[in-house]
Amino acid sequence: RVQLVESGGGSVQAGGSLRLSCAASGATVSTGCMSWFRQTPETGREGIARICTGVGDTTYADSVKGRFTIYQDSAKNMMYLQMNDLKPEDTDMYYCAAGYYNHVVFRPTDFVYWGQGSQVTVSS
Repeated sequence: RVQLVESGGGSVQAGGSLRLSCAASGATVSTGCMSWFRQTPETGREGIARICTGVGDTTYADSVKGRFTIYQDSAKNMMYLQMNDLKPEDTDMYYCAAGYYNHVVFRPTDFVYWGQGSQVTVSS
């Protein structure tokens, strides 16, 4: 059984940094694709960053390019999201997910396994 557990969320002031972690069990992070999504009632589930090691793909949403970095530690079977220069509009619940590569779009329906979420709050 695949389980994903996020950690590292919290509260920070605008301009600050946080690192989210995703611990995977029952699956290998370097197989298929791993991603981070965030969700609010207003915007729904938004794909933030995706890494697909087997095909050499790393994809970011325009809203986080240059500020967020997704990476993996295969030895620890962990995935991370380093978030720098955080803005109040980054406030959201962040989810780790595992799934399949789609070369056309980056969408939630291609991801099968989800973590429980980790709250990130950025104050101005």
